[in-house]
Amino acid sequence: MPKPVYLASQSPRRLDLLQQIGLAPSVLILRARAERVDVDETPLPAEPALDYVLRLARRKAEAGEFARRGRRLGDWPVVAADTTVTLDGQILGKPADAREAGAMLRGYSGRSHSVLTGVAVAFRGRLAVAYSQSTVVFRLLSESEIATYVASGEPFDKAGAYGIQGRAALFIEHLSGSYSGVMGLPLFETAELLKEVGYPVI
Repeated sequence: MPKPVYLASQSPRRLDLLQQIGLAPSVLILRARAERVDVDETPLPAEPALDYVLRLARRKAEAGEFARRGRRLGDWPVVAADTTVTLDGQILGKPADAREAGAMLRGYSGRSHSVLTGVAVAFRGRLAVAYSQSTVVFRLLSESEIATYVASGEPFDKAGAYGIQGRAALFIEHLSGSYSGVMGLPLFETAELLKEVGYPVI
């Protein structure tokens, strides 16, 4: 039987990834006002990207565990993650609009960028945190390709304005690192964290 876990995220990609490794995830939606759990995703001044994703993953897992206990839900681990893209040292989150999405894609064109994903697992008073870092190389993109991709709507709910598992796969010339990490949840690291807190996947 698949082992149940909570996912402190509404990302369908993370949900699919947990199911891929034989888990039975339930989405744990944080009720910020009612439960006094707030996760501010604003980077701190001069905060390095790695510190940023680890801080947010940790905070989301802690908030998820607090919510789980408050609601008296099942005693299962809470998995949380945060992904960011960095280009020239700048943290790139989800684009606010088409103009910003297009600017991000132009920045990747013909060069490499980094994708960092922090992941955290909270279970029975234990909290374990890890990360994956990947390098993604885009081929040169034409203005027409950028416009068509932005018009598809795919960039708007994704850190860095693209999804490796979607149409943007056509742009990626090379990937060094974790494919699932670029999607939003590095499966190797997640499984290792679950093992660390005493809840191995297999």
